[in-house]
Amino acid sequence: MHIALITAGGAGMFCGSCMHDNTLARALIAAGHEVSLIPTYTPIRVDEQDVSARHVYLGGINVYLDALIPLWNRLPRAATRWLDAPWLIRLVTQFALSTSANKLGRLTVALLEGDQGPQAREIDELVRHVGEHLKPDVVCFSNALLAGVLPRLKQVYAGPVVCILQGDDIFLNDLIEPYREQALKLLRQHAKLFDRFLVHSAYYRDSMAKILGLDRARMHVVPLGIDLAGHDGVPRGRPGDPLTIGYFARICPEKGLHALVDAFRIVHEQHPRTRLVAAGYLGPRDQEYFRDIQRRAADLGDAFHYAGSPPGHVEKVEFLKSLDILSVPTTYREPKGLYVLEALANGVPVVQPRHGAFPEMLAATGGGVLVNPDDPVDLARGLSELIADPARRFELATRGRDAVRAGFNTVTMAEKTVAALK
Repeated sequence: MHIALITAGGAGMFCGSCMHDNTLARALIAAGHEVSLIPTYTPIRVDEQDVSARHVYLGGINVYLDALIPLWNRLPRAATRWLDAPWLIRLVTQFALSTSANKLGRLTVALLEGDQGPQAREIDELVRHVGEHLKPDVVCFSNALLAGVLPRLKQVYAGPVVCILQGDDIFLNDLIEPYREQALKLLRQHAKLFDRFLVHSAYYRDSMAKILGLDRARMHVVPLGIDLAGHDGVPRGRPGDPLTIGYFARICPEKGLHALVDAFRIVHEQHPRTRLVAAGYLGPRDQEYFRDIQRRAADLGDAFHYAGSPPGHVEKVEFLKSLDILSVPTTYREPKGLYVLEALANGVPVVQPRHGAFPEMLAATGGGVLVNPDDPVDLARGLSELIADPARRFELATRGRDAVRAGFNTVTMAEKTVAALK
C-alpha cells in the first residue's frame, strides 16, 4: 500500500504530532508499505531518523504573506518559490513565525477557505503533487486544519482520504473571535468529505465527533506507538538521592508546569530529599511565563531546576532514566500524551490528571495514578503517596514498562493503522 501522509511542521520545535507522524511513517515503511511523508508550513523536527520529503508544501512564509499582503499571491511563482526553501523557513521560524493560535486566526480561516482563499496557488501545487504525481492508494491528513485542501484534492484524486485527529480542538479553542467560529464552520463543512478518521483514544473520538457534528462510527481508535529502540531504562528498586520528580513537555501554561511547581512545594515540605527537574522546549511566547515560575520557585533553591530541551533522542532517554516519577499536569484535555508512554518505556511511573486520554492510558498500562485536574493539593497527594511507597512505585513502573513494550510499540501501531485505513 502506498500512503501519502500529510503532516504539519512545528515551526522549529519538537512537536508531538509531527514526531508521531514520522514514527508512524517509519513503522509503516518497516512493515513493507510505501510512505510519502509530506511536510507543510515548516520542516518537521524530530529526534529520530527523519523520513519526510525535503520539499515543504504550503510553505509557511508564503502562506503567511498571502494572507497578510494583498496581491502577494499574484506575484509570479518564480519570484516567491525561493521562500519555501527549508533552510530559510527554519531560519525565519527562529525569529518570526508563530504557531500560537491566538495570533493566527486570520491565517487559519484563510487556509480553511482552500482554493477559494488567498493560498489557492500553493494548495494547487500540493494537490497536483499528491493526486497527479504520487497517486497513492490512500491519503492521510495528520491535522484536520489542513482540510481546506480537501475540496480541490477531491477533484483530482478518487481514492480514500483519511484524517488523524490529534489535538485540533486545542488550537481551535485558542483562536480569538470571530476567527474561531469562522474556522469551526469551515472545518465542519470539510470534515464531511473525509472518508474516515483515526483517533488515539475513545475520549477523543467522542469529543471530536461532537465538535465536528459527525457520527462517531466514522472514527476508528488506533493505539499510539513509540519506537522502543534506545529506551533501555528499567524500574528503580531504590530511588535516587534526592528522589527526582520530572516534567518533560513543552514549557507553556497548557502543559501545567506551574501547577506541578505548586504541588512540589507541598511535597518538598513533607519529603525534603526530593527535587523537581523540568525539561522541554521553551519558545519565545512562553519566556515570561517561565520567568514567573522561576520567581515563584525561588524559595525552592536547588530543589527546582530547568534542564533545557534535550537536543536528541539519547539525551531525552537519559533525562527520563534520571527520574523516579514523571508528571505533566495538563490544564487541557490531552488527546495523546506521548511523554507518558516514553516515561513508562523507561520504567518511570507517572502521576497524571484524571481527564483527556490519561484515564484510558493508565487503565491500559497500569503505570501510574490519577489525580484531580487543576488541583495542586491533590497532585501533591498523589506524588507523596508514591514517594512514601517504594514497593508500589516499583510495581507501577514494572507494569507500565511491560505494557508499553507489549501493546504500544511501532509494530502494533502500524498493523492497527493499516487495518483502519483499509
